[in-house]
Amino acid sequence: MSGPGLRHVDSHSAIHEAALNEAVELTELLDQLIKDSILDKAMEVAYVIVEHWETRTLQHAASEEKGLYKELVEEDPAKKNAIVELTRDHELLRLLVKDIKGLLKQKLIDDQVVQRFQALILVDRLHNEAEEEILPEH
Repeated sequence: MSGPGLRHVDSHSAIHEAALNEAVELTELLDQLIKDSILDKAMEVAYVIVEHWETRTLQHAASEEKGLYKELVEEDPAKKNAIVELTRDHELLRLLVKDIKGLLKQKLIDDQVVQRFQALILVDRLHNEAEEEILPEH
């Protein structure tokens, strides 16, 4: 069973907003480091951002898939299509993180990496809005 924080739109929204705001700030820092050609530090920050996505957003997504999403469909089978779409969003986030890790492993630290982090932010923002539409108000 999912925790009470996941089941209510206000607390769930706060969880999403905190993680997303941190990702935005870190990505802006990365972008500036690359523009300033401080590439060693940029590489370090990129790995921190990957860890952030893996430990905050993707772990949260996994717990939603294991508990919350199943419960929502059991309570209201009409939500099944929305849950499939939300799960696909999670998979897109995982694929983007995997792609970024591949670039970093090749020692690539440039605008391509920033663009992928920005794509993560955009997909996550749209996902969060869609998810909050199907959560109980309180």
